[in-house]
Amino acid sequence: MAVKTYEEIDASILVALPNPSQQAYEINIKIPEFTFLGVQEQPDFATIYLTFYPKDKIIELKALKLYVYQLRNIVVSYERLINIFYDHLMQVYKPDRLRVVMNCNPRGGISSRLTIDSDWKSRGGEERYKDWMPDVDEWQRLE
Repeated sequence: MAVKTYEEIDASILVALPNPSQQAYEINIKIPEFTFLGVQEQPDFATIYLTFYPKDKIIELKALKLYVYQLRNIVVSYERLINIFYDHLMQVYKPDRLRVVMNCNPRGGISSRLTIDSDWKSRGGEERYKDWMPDVDEWQRLE
């Protein structure tokens, strides 16, 4: 399989299903085998946690899996990748809220955690939810 760059990530793989409920609820998705090629073309591994508050559409999980599989041969920094991933999910599903947490496995003894939340004012949100506030204990629960 050929190595690709981040410009070739195909968002059309993502499929939206109609939300079966108009009531508020939260969907939590864990992607424990998230892999991609870092900028040195070495494999990087992470666990992704999605918190999703649907409006009219929900995530079709098989499509999400296929979307994630394509990333295995993408050369990209994890900082760029989390932003692309977030943008694609927002464009396709248009949720009330989307939170993406990317826990990267250690490289050279250092691990990283990246987070994007649509509720943040800097992302156009209203900061209605306060559960995104930093919580050191949460790190330990997620690992």
